[in-house]
Amino acid sequence: MQSTIRIRNGVTRMPRWRMAQPVDFEALDGEHIAIVGPNGGGKSMLADILIGRHPLLMQDPEYDFAPSKRPLAADNIRYITFRDCYGGDNDTTYYLQQRWNQHDIDESTPTAGEQLEEAFLLAGEDTDERRQFQKHLYSLFGLEALLDKYVILLSSGELRKLQIAKALFSQPRILIMDNPFIGLDAATRTQLNTLLEALIGEYALQLFLLLAKTDDIPPLITHVVEVKDMVAGAKLPLAQYLASRKGRPARVLTDEKEEALNALPYSGGDYHATEVVRLRRVSIRYGERTILHELDWLVRNGERWALSGPNGSGKSTLLSLVCADNPQSYACDITLFDRPRGTGETIWDIKRHIGYVSPEMHRAYNKDLPAVRIVASGLKDSVGLYVRPSNEEYAVCQWWMTLFGIGHLHDRTFLTLSSGEQRLVLLARAFVKDPELLILDEPLHGLDDRNRQLVKDIIEAFCRRRNKTLIMVTHYEEELPSCITHHLRLQKNGTTAIPIAN
Repeated sequence: MQSTIRIRNGVTRMPRWRMAQPVDFEALDGEHIAIVGPNGGGKSMLADILIGRHPLLMQDPEYDFAPSKRPLAADNIRYITFRDCYGGDNDTTYYLQQRWNQHDIDESTPTAGEQLEEAFLLAGEDTDERRQFQKHLYSLFGLEALLDKYVILLSSGELRKLQIAKALFSQPRILIMDNPFIGLDAATRTQLNTLLEALIGEYALQLFLLLAKTDDIPPLITHVVEVKDMVAGAKLPLAQYLASRKGRPARVLTDEKEEALNALPYSGGDYHATEVVRLRRVSIRYGERTILHELDWLVRNGERWALSGPNGSGKSTLLSLVCADNPQSYACDITLFDRPRGTGETIWDIKRHIGYVSPEMHRAYNKDLPAVRIVASGLKDSVGLYVRPSNEEYAVCQWWMTLFGIGHLHDRTFLTLSSGEQRLVLLARAFVKDPELLILDEPLHGLDDRNRQLVKDIIEAFCRRRNKTLIMVTHYEEELPSCITHHLRLQKNGTTAIPIAN
């Protein structure tokens, strides 16, 4: 059978990019492969080798892209890593509150439609057939509703749909996607699977999916390659891999570490507020677009809330009001920790009592600082740390990093870590000051099965301490910890559901 990609005894020329063992890999035409494995295990490194990003000693990868007439790998392979959601040095002008600041939008700010149209024209000749293909993508992804929306205002899930559509405009022979399903609501995940199934049948498209969450392996996948400890394993048929796959552990956090977490001393400067968050008839609009409409919401001390809704329903906008990142919060009737906004408190007064992680925060961290300094920035409520913490503060950071299983990454710089390792660093940052209000927006993004359970264990243990309140966003119901007591579901077009108790 035709080998689309074949690597024999592959060793990269640069030692920095080498796997622990030489790579032997072959993908046959018609195979659709999931590359799975733990965070930091080498999945992305293998993908870089497959596309030729890291030249090999002795023998280069062998490619056969037929029936494509384009001979170059660059013309036939599209690799989406979703750096727009995870951060990176390709967008150095982005800052955390930018999405909520309308004064940063000017004539040069692109809409989603303008960016898609530019990508479409760059990808090939403007023909009726390609326009029909473009229309088909827009329909399946529901992009028509986003075309006039500024890119800066898109949710992380909407950004993913935008990036996938742009990659597909060139109708590649091979499409490699890194964790394509995270950040997408259930309906959009189903749409993506439907679209991919249609594409592989109509356009000779071959798929490679890098997945940390093995529950996300879609039925269209035929084979699985597991990568761990920087070693690429044998290619297995999907059924064989699933039969041998170990289930997610029921518990990862040790009793000893949970006891240490419970024994943490309480701060004398906590608010001990009765009403941690209260919103009264809050509405948020951007131009003609209503994001939230007359929302009433009360979060009491000790409650643990799940916040859900489809992509673009306003979940991150709502959290930006609570975290004082959104300028419109000053025009809204909002009370935080029993104190009405605008009565003299500063942003830093508020943030001192909140631990926060989100896709926007992950994107904003594009400084290649040592991981421990990223964690330490949580003590200062800053994105990027320019004041060196004390030895005592460093010890606190190291304790939390060890709790999250990343103590060994202490001196590794942030941008050299895998996206899953980065997320664990940012989670440690959210917890490091032992906050009264913990706001976790898609906290398990990009985490492998074991680390997802570890983080759930830590959240459960943390919320058993007194004076702790939780608000958590996820598109996967099974990711919610059992401690959740209340649920708020948002809907699109500015309508909101009534908050309910579990």
